[in-house]
Amino acid sequence: MAMNRSTGILLPISALPSKYGIGTLGKEAYDFIDFLVKANQSYWQVLPIGPTSYGDSPYQSFSSSAGNPYFIDLDILIKDGLLNENDVEGLDTNDEYIDYGRLYETRFNVLYKAYKNGIDKYHDEYESFKYDNQNWLYDYSMFMAIKKHFNMVSWLEWPDENIRKRNEDTLRYYEDLLRDDIEFYSFMQFLFYRQYKDLKQYAADNGIKII
Repeated sequence: MAMNRSTGILLPISALPSKYGIGTLGKEAYDFIDFLVKANQSYWQVLPIGPTSYGDSPYQSFSSSAGNPYFIDLDILIKDGLLNENDVEGLDTNDEYIDYGRLYETRFNVLYKAYKNGIDKYHDEYESFKYDNQNWLYDYSMFMAIKKHFNMVSWLEWPDENIRKRNEDTLRYYEDLLRDDIEFYSFMQFLFYRQYKDLKQYAADNGIKII
């Protein structure tokens, strides 16, 4: 019996061309899907898309459900009215390699502006996203906010033993203290998945599966 065979190409999202220092879910990702169609391919295999931790390996992530905020496309945010050209001034680079240190120092400041500009604009859609992802989103966002509060050190080194043990009173204390940061990390996931969903739909419409 003859077997149906399909082929594809492995390309990390981070390796896509980008003027902002790392590949994103923007135009170059759509262009790559167009290339796959022309090349009679069926699959785009990406590396894990989770947020990276120390060392920035895609195989070492804070979450199995969250997306990497570095992959959020800034030009799409400009198009959506969440940023303007001045917000991304100075972020363009022609570096041959990804400078993760530079990304860490600059990207979150820009995404925070998008959060402040978008939290009301996308209120209903964002609230639906939080409801649909309540099984992981809030815990992830709170973890990241607390980690930021403690200068991004490993949770094993957090100086507050009660939060490491998830003491209920202590959890409520940090929920109140870090409310804005918790919301920011949640909204970044909303932005990531909004762009990722559109990209996957474009791929599906063109007969390409992202794996």
